[in-house]
Amino acid sequence: MNSSLHNIRFTGTQINYFFLCKKKLWYFSHDIQMEQNSDAVYLGKLIHETSYEREKKEIDIDDTIKIDFIGNDRVIHEVKKSDKVEEPHIWQLKYYIWYLKQKGADGITGKINYPKLRKTLDVFLEPEDEEKIQSILKEIQGIINTELPPAVERMKMCRNCSYGDICWV
Repeated sequence: MNSSLHNIRFTGTQINYFFLCKKKLWYFSHDIQMEQNSDAVYLGKLIHETSYEREKKEIDIDDTIKIDFIGNDRVIHEVKKSDKVEEPHIWQLKYYIWYLKQKGADGITGKINYPKLRKTLDVFLEPEDEEKIQSILKEIQGIINTELPPAVERMKMCRNCSYGDICWV
């Protein structure tokens, strides 16, 4: 691992928000968390809790990443409600695989499960992804270190965002 990144640890949510919205990332990283008020987040948690009931869920590693569950053959699973914003889901899972690799766990792959859609997506960490993840971590650190949240443009997903009440005031 790049020595300058050795002590930088981010959650999967932060990686996900990096791709969704930099302002949401900043709020979340500064302990301004609005997800508890979101019906969409509640529905996602409900799907997570009621799907794959036989699996041991929410495996916490280093108080940094939370893997939804680990399947056979070293496959880590992430359960999501919808594939509308698939790129953030993919990079969140790639980050988990990368993080575990930094801890000495090789040969791990991932799978995103969309139980509501009856769809799965295989995720692999490619060599070029490792450099991109390190770059993303540096960018996240830069965003978090700013005094004010970054300016963003309104997007379609802003209508349902749990941060909508504070984002556009």
